[in-house]
Amino acid sequence: MVTAERTTVRLVCAECGTEYPTGVPRYRCTCGGLLTVEQPLAALRETVSRELFDVRLASRARLDQSGVWRFRELLGDYSPGEIVSKPEGRGNLYEDARLTDWAGVGQLWLKHEGENPTGSFKDRGMTVGMTHARRLGARTVACASSGNTSASLASYAATAGLAALTFVPEGKVSTAKVAQTIAYGARVIQIRGDFDAAMRLVQEVAETPEYGVYLLNSINPFRLEGQKTIVLDALQALGWRVPDAIVLPGGNLGNTAAFGKALEEALALGLIDRIPQIITVQASGAAPFARAFARGFAPGSYRPVEAKTVATAIAIGDPVSYPRARRVIQTTEGIVLAVSDEAILAAKAQIDRAGIGCEPASAATLAGLRALITDGLLPAKASVLAILTGNLMKDAEAIAAYHQPDPRSERPGANPPITIDPTLDEVKILLDEAGRWGAGSTE
Repeated sequence: MVTAERTTVRLVCAECGTEYPTGVPRYRCTCGGLLTVEQPLAALRETVSRELFDVRLASRARLDQSGVWRFRELLGDYSPGEIVSKPEGRGNLYEDARLTDWAGVGQLWLKHEGENPTGSFKDRGMTVGMTHARRLGARTVACASSGNTSASLASYAATAGLAALTFVPEGKVSTAKVAQTIAYGARVIQIRGDFDAAMRLVQEVAETPEYGVYLLNSINPFRLEGQKTIVLDALQALGWRVPDAIVLPGGNLGNTAAFGKALEEALALGLIDRIPQIITVQASGAAPFARAFARGFAPGSYRPVEAKTVATAIAIGDPVSYPRARRVIQTTEGIVLAVSDEAILAAKAQIDRAGIGCEPASAATLAGLRALITDGLLPAKASVLAILTGNLMKDAEAIAAYHQPDPRSERPGANPPITIDPTLDEVKILLDEAGRWGAGSTE
C-alpha cells in the first residue's frame, strides 16, 4: 500500500534533504541549498502511462491542449480552477536534412519552444509558477530577466490578474522583449548593471516579507516543474523513443536542471527505458558552467564571469541553477561546451534559411552540436534532440546587424537587403545575376 507520505508533493533541499511546506513562499534552504519539488512517484506509477498522455494529445479539453498540463499529474495537485494557462507548450518538432547534414549527425530533431504564446520556453515554467503564485495568494510577482522571462511573467501575470515587476539590465535587452513586457502591463525596472546584478536585487526584494513579492525566476522550484515538460512533450512527439543526446543552450541553467529531473522521473514511471546524454552549450562570453566542466567540476572550478555575448538570452555570468545543473551533467555523463558568437550566428543563419528561425541563444544548440561532431566528442551516427528556446523575432537587432554587409568579418549565410530604382530593368539585372537566386528562369 502507498503511504500518505508518498502521495504528497514535497519541497526538499537538494543539498541537505531538509523538507519545507509547499504552501509557504521559499526559494532556498537555511543551508543555502536550492529546493526541489519531489513528486510522489510511487503513487503516480499506478496512475500515469504513455497511453494516458497519448489519449490527451487528441483531446479538445483546455488542459489537454497544453503541452504542460497534459502531464498534470507530474506537476502537483492543482485544481483546474487554479491553473493559469494560455495554453502553452505546443511547439513543433522539426526535421530538416540540410541542418542534419550541416551538424554532421545521423538524426536531428529540433523542438521549437519559440512557438509558445510569448515566443519562448519560459511560458512552460511560468504557467506552473504563476499557478502556484495564485495558490499562495500572491498579489505581486517579480523576476530578473534578460528579456524572455520578463515577457512571459508579464503575460501570465496579466492573465492571472496580478501585478508584475521585472528587473532588467539597462540597455542590454532586446527592444522586442522590453516592448512585450511593457505591452502586457508589467512595471519595467531598468538596472544600471548586468543580469546578475538584477538577479541579486530581485532576490533581496522577494526575501523582504513586507513587500509581499513572489519571485518567479528559475530559482523558484515550481518554475522548473513546468520546464521539465519540454522533454516530456518532445519524447511523446518522438513516440517515446529516446535519442542518444539532448542538446540545449545554457544561461541560468534552469532547463539543464529541469531536463535531468524530467528524465529521472520518466524512467522511474516507465515512460522511457533509458536516459540520454545531456549536452549544454554556452556562449564563450558567458561560460562559467563550461569552464567548470573543463576542470572536472573540481572544488573552486566554478567562478562567475562578466557576461558578454550577442546571445542575450543566455548572457548570464552567475547562473543560479549551477549546482542542480552540475548534478545532471554528472549523472547523465553529459558535456558542457562553449561556442563563439560567430559560430552561434552562423548556425542561426542555417536555421533561419531552413524556414524554421530562432533567436541567437537557440542557435547555440546547433553550433555546439556541429563543434562536438567536428571534435569527435559525439558519434557522427548519433540521434540528437536539439532545443530551440526562442522565436526568430525576439532579437531583431541581432538579425539586422548580422545581415548587413561588413568587409571586416565573414558572415556565412548573410542576406543583406538590396536597394534599386523602381524599374523592371533593374529587377531583370538582379534576376540575371548567375546563381544569386538559384531558381533560374521560369521561361
